[in-house]
Amino acid sequence: MAAAKTQATAETLDEFLARSVDPSRHDDCRRIAAMMLEATGEAPVMWGAIVGFGRYQYQYQSGRTGEWPLVAFSPRKNDLTLYIMPGFDRYQSLLDELGKHKTGKSCLYIRRLADVDLTVLNALIVSSVISMSPTRVGST
Repeated sequence: MAAAKTQATAETLDEFLARSVDPSRHDDCRRIAAMMLEATGEAPVMWGAIVGFGRYQYQYQSGRTGEWPLVAFSPRKNDLTLYIMPGFDRYQSLLDELGKHKTGKSCLYIRRLADVDLTVLNALIVSSVISMSPTRVGST
């Protein structure tokens, strides 16, 4: 069975930011990283261009299993993409209070942190981590 394309690497958050992210976005990235570190109690791990915190185990119907970050973000060209693994169905009240954003299945897209309520964003991150705890791997 083929391994997942995106794997954890040894690159640090600082190395990634210096190499790949416009300096004007570094503060937003560091604030998101601090929220995710606090929510998980785990240091950031780079998964390609994704900054992940903690890990959870998944299994597809086909039987294929793997690990992925419990919560993560990626500073894309136009948006900061936050990966909220349980999706958003259960978080509508938080999304209503968040501020300017878009969502995909498990992705929250925000242009910059100034566009959202940071208390609400933190609550969303913490709620997501709690929701994912039954599948968490190697928590500290």
